[in-house]
Amino acid sequence: MSRTGDVVVVGAGVIGLAIAFELAERGAAVRVVDRREPAGAASWAAAGMLAPYSERVRDATLVRLCAASLQEYPAFAARVATASAVDAHLRLDGVMHAAFDAAQLDALRAHAWTLGDEGVTCDVLDRDALLAAEPWLGASVAGGLRIQGEGSIDNRRLGRALLAACLARGTRVERSSVVRVECDRRRVLGVHTELGFVAAGTVVNACGAWAGSLDGVPSRCAPPITPIKGQMIALAAPTGFVRRPTWVPGGYLVPRDDGRLLVGATVESAGFDERVTAAGVHELLRAALAAAPALRDFTLTESWAGLRPGTPDGLPFLGPTPLDGLLLATGHYRNGILMAAATARLIADAVEGESPALEPFALGRLGTEAGSARRITHA
Repeated sequence: MSRTGDVVVVGAGVIGLAIAFELAERGAAVRVVDRREPAGAASWAAAGMLAPYSERVRDATLVRLCAASLQEYPAFAARVATASAVDAHLRLDGVMHAAFDAAQLDALRAHAWTLGDEGVTCDVLDRDALLAAEPWLGASVAGGLRIQGEGSIDNRRLGRALLAACLARGTRVERSSVVRVECDRRRVLGVHTELGFVAAGTVVNACGAWAGSLDGVPSRCAPPITPIKGQMIALAAPTGFVRRPTWVPGGYLVPRDDGRLLVGATVESAGFDERVTAAGVHELLRAALAAAPALRDFTLTESWAGLRPGTPDGLPFLGPTPLDGLLLATGHYRNGILMAAATARLIADAVEGESPALEPFALGRLGTEAGSARRITHA
């Protein structure tokens, strides 16, 4: 690994900042550049769910990566907190799923059996047990499922913590309206910003939904990324009203320690449109109020939207590209916050020249032309 300051991470979201922090912890001098505010975009807009089994990730390789990152999260969050003095409010006391009829409950039982076969600890709850655990749910609830070990983190606090941790470790974090990669036919040379040229032996493309259009990157190294819009809202709720992240038909609710109750999230193919719409808010409120009519009198305090980076096969793009020195760390779709810990470790390994674990996530898995043309689908 270079010790002379030639690692540039383009993209200051949670993924980019986590990579920069990991590299700095290993002794590298790192610079992070982004067109937007650090820890913004999808990182700011997320719900912070750490729940691969609740998300029902289907690809076995991706499940292993998500599970590994979940296991790494307590140590990762502790390291970030030590460097930043910011508590990101990591909570891993389980995720609830509520069913409102017999068919939904049977589906949760089947999911529990599948998870049990995979070694995941979970509990099927009858109606009384579920209401004892989450009494805010409506009277029509039939039962539920608790997946142990999953949880959430306050992603906005995590973003601030990672930024502070990077700065504390000597990483330069810059916002620039100009970000362009410079390269020759064989390798990356550096990055142009509005302040000038930054020479770099290694550049990491962690631009999220914009990773496929990073200026200066050869077409053979540009990942096929499609932005997938997600809208969310927040309600003002008494602290402890909702105790754990809870999935209900049509959405999920995530409590925050500051009294916000997040309700998410839509899944929309809308290009780079980041507007909050009446239809999106209606969809979220309908799901929340159907599960818990008592929420109808709560104040709607915030609404927002973000763009998730989607890929053709649902797997992220991680690791080297055909251009020496240019690495990818994008395409995490709905699980960017979850995969931040493992992604940071794996990309830092790749910068040091060790990347066999990244082969399933290589850009070349789709073929150069096929990857660009293949239709993108999402669960």
